[in-house]
Amino acid sequence: MLAPDIDPVAIHLGPVKVHWYGLMYLIGFLGAWWLGVYRAKRPGSRWQPPEIADLIFYGALGVILGGRLGYVLFYNFSYYLKHPVEMFYFWSGGMSFHGGLLGVMVAMWLYARRTRRTFFAVADFVAPLTPLGLGAGRLGNFINHELWGRVTDVPWGMIFRGQQAGPLPRHPSQLYEFMLEGVLLFISLWMFARKPRPTASVSGLFLLCYGVFRFIVEFAREPDAHLGYLAFGWLTMGQLLSLPMMLFGIGLMWWAYRSGRV
Repeated sequence: MLAPDIDPVAIHLGPVKVHWYGLMYLIGFLGAWWLGVYRAKRPGSRWQPPEIADLIFYGALGVILGGRLGYVLFYNFSYYLKHPVEMFYFWSGGMSFHGGLLGVMVAMWLYARRTRRTFFAVADFVAPLTPLGLGAGRLGNFINHELWGRVTDVPWGMIFRGQQAGPLPRHPSQLYEFMLEGVLLFISLWMFARKPRPTASVSGLFLLCYGVFRFIVEFAREPDAHLGYLAFGWLTMGQLLSLPMMLFGIGLMWWAYRSGRV
């Protein structure tokens, strides 16, 4: 079947074009703010609703700057080394989740210092807010017909526009990621964080679950053409970057439950 041919530009305002992908980022940040305010109002949260706007601002900077820098370093460093000015062409696409994660970690550390909280007090609060933005971003990828999956003969395979995708049906891996990184990850973290948990355990669960979900879906996702498979005829850059996430997530949860601090 043909993938839905949706105009990547959602709104035309004269010379200004508002892209669906940008709107998905906005939806993710607004959704995280709304969920954060909801969590802050719950008894014993140790947070005040007015604090959430600043928290989301810090997080947004971490996502955008870290995501772009991560893409430059992890996925196409040789190109940007020759075209350094294009590192700042945010509108041209090219964002890395793993780079965005590192950017958010730095942002949360700065926010924690400013508000005199521990890093994990902030990270545990933020983790359940994150999947909404991840899911929205994957829908943006689907609308843009980018980051499609490998060629397949499954009944739900889709033909994506563009010469690089080719004429054959492919896995709609963006939708797989939407369901795993967006819906399932949100449900898992939200349910887990409803009760008091040891400090750092929510962050550990986020790292573990995302790493597992991303590692699995990479088997259906087409690797970057300029990178291909890194080893064994199947290992991708996304899987390589997810391995330390899984290991660190397991270690963090073990440490959290051993220390027992809430």
